[in-house]
Amino acid sequence: MNATRLSAGPARAISAMLWPFSAKTSSPMPATTISLSDTLAFGPGLDVAAHSRASVSLLQQPENQDNFVLIDASGRAVFMQDQQQHSVQLDEWPRGHVRVAVLDGMGGHGQGRQAAEAVAAGLLRVAACVTLEQLGERLDALHSELQMHFQHPGDNDDFRRPGTTLTLLEIPPGQAPLLYHVGDSRLYEISASEVAPLTIDHVPATSFALHGLLGAQEWWQQVHGEHRAQISQAFILGNAFANPQVLANDLLALDADHLPPFLHQMVDRRALTVRHDAVYLLATDGFWACPRPQNWIARWPALLGHADRPAADILAALFDEFSAHPPAELHVDNLTAIVLRFPQPGPQQNDNVDETALPNPRSTPYL
Repeated sequence: MNATRLSAGPARAISAMLWPFSAKTSSPMPATTISLSDTLAFGPGLDVAAHSRASVSLLQQPENQDNFVLIDASGRAVFMQDQQQHSVQLDEWPRGHVRVAVLDGMGGHGQGRQAAEAVAAGLLRVAACVTLEQLGERLDALHSELQMHFQHPGDNDDFRRPGTTLTLLEIPPGQAPLLYHVGDSRLYEISASEVAPLTIDHVPATSFALHGLLGAQEWWQQVHGEHRAQISQAFILGNAFANPQVLANDLLALDADHLPPFLHQMVDRRALTVRHDAVYLLATDGFWACPRPQNWIARWPALLGHADRPAADILAALFDEFSAHPPAELHVDNLTAIVLRFPQPGPQQNDNVDETALPNPRSTPYL
């Protein structure tokens, strides 16, 4: 996939939704924002908004090692490079196809940001995928390619390799969204009454569960009732599921053959059945990096579960509330989130007249 017309500066011309965060001001994000759909054409009914910033702290502004990728239905993309937003137009991107992803770079050689940026740039080269097999094969190939890129001559210490999480939704026209997940960023489904994680954190607790050492309740407590800064698998890095002391180069897709029964519904690579009355949140772990994250996440249905509101307003509510009332004992970290609202079926969407619609509801399995 070729890319053209790279913008060298912050993407202010791309969307008023993507604004810089200044360490000199405590002002929250605007309460009313302009939706990315005003400048990125995701198709009728599909509403997407995204934002990334280094932290909520005015005293500590770390390097932003997070990243995100948005590719709209006309092949226009927004991503982060050198901690600034950039825009690019992709050649030969199929009309109506959408890709969104969040990434959270980890340390290793001090190149967490560079790893996330390399994967974000790589996602612009990966051709649009219409099957889970295509998506898995092409992203696994990107993982191997970048692993070699970051390998230093004579460096046999694999644990010093950089890595990044990658939680991605591929949305072909007329099909269910396809999920590809590596790491401990998350996809949530949020309604007015409940919030449900749709991904599994690739952390030691999950490794223990794979080996039959943790049951459902213990796994949930360690993964969602606490926050631990450890990871068992990351893009570029590889995985340590078989043995925490041995890092394998390949990624291990957690499917039904590897997972205990209580996690079968959340395999890493699957087609999603999504609801038009729910909000979907792709986010990095800075939003729940605290000792008791469920106290904060339990507030999301009331705060974010408004599928009748624009995605930009929902996203602004998340950042505003997090800035004004952060969770207790918060660990300062980067914050990146993408909010999606899927189209409600109705007669107004019966015809895909502009050839970028996502998609015709008469044949849409996710409505």
